[in-house]
Amino acid sequence: MHHAPAPTRYDAMTYRRCGASGLKLPAVSLGLWHNFGEVDRFGTARELVLHAFDRGIAHFDLANNYGPPPGSAERTLGEILRRDLAAHRDELVISTKAGYLMGPGPYGDGGSRKHLLGSLDQSLRRLGLDHVDVFYHHRPDPETPLAETMAALDHAVRSGRALYVGLSNYPAGLLREAAALLRRLGTPCVLHQPRYSMFDRRIEHDGLLDVLAQEGVGCIAYSPLAQGLLSERYLGGDIPGDSRAARGQFLKAEHLTAERLETVRRLAAVARERGQSLAQLALSWVLRHAGMSSVLIGASRVAHVDEAVAALSHPAPSTGELRLIEDILRGESA
Repeated sequence: MHHAPAPTRYDAMTYRRCGASGLKLPAVSLGLWHNFGEVDRFGTARELVLHAFDRGIAHFDLANNYGPPPGSAERTLGEILRRDLAAHRDELVISTKAGYLMGPGPYGDGGSRKHLLGSLDQSLRRLGLDHVDVFYHHRPDPETPLAETMAALDHAVRSGRALYVGLSNYPAGLLREAAALLRRLGTPCVLHQPRYSMFDRRIEHDGLLDVLAQEGVGCIAYSPLAQGLLSERYLGGDIPGDSRAARGQFLKAEHLTAERLETVRRLAAVARERGQSLAQLALSWVLRHAGMSSVLIGASRVAHVDEAVAALSHPAPSTGELRLIEDILRGESA
């Protein structure tokens, strides 16, 4: 049975333009990095996607290797699209990526034309789609000429497999070079996807945000909650059994130092003063940039989706609040 989306789904969501392009994204997008693999419960994954769409989150972000096992997150979303959202395909922005290890042999990874286009064809089969809206190169490949990688992205659009192209995890200088190549080919880069949070500010320090603005490229940040560290989950100092720190996948228990937890507690106090949760403050802080097109959240329950969307009803942090946050973050490294 097809899902009947909420008639109010666009009422509370804010949509932001991606750089100089015509593409708009919801300020909050749903990433399928975790919780949508074959090892996860399909019913929960379906509930999350449909609830997100009902709240105006029309952008779902994937990569070829999301799972586990690799490829299974795309299959999961493909099944949800087929069952519930086929009639609404043109309302959705679906993105995927290639460039991290996906399979054996010399073409299971990297930035070659062979890997990118072969991987995209596999992704489309798993999703049950004839095109994705955004296709990214997931990370730079120093062993492949940049011109080859950009030409492959251009071909993905010209062949009808993708509407737009993006880059992820590119440093500022390489991003500028890649954007120039794509512009000359006639397929401009519309989005860059870096990791960015209060605890990972490399894109500020290496000038990436400035380069994106100059090149007319939008920005969509992943891991804005620092893998859950910028939430209330760890405030008590204990590690919940179902948390990412407990699983030790990306956020490891050794990251939860006494100093870091004290910083988190002080940030949570700032959030409380604003009438927000810490996670909502972390999202508001990332979205404060004019060039931030969207922020990618992960979710394992619908309450996470609702909490993130509710962050958009709060004003951006004031100059004074930003200064206070800066002092807290600087105090940690002092």
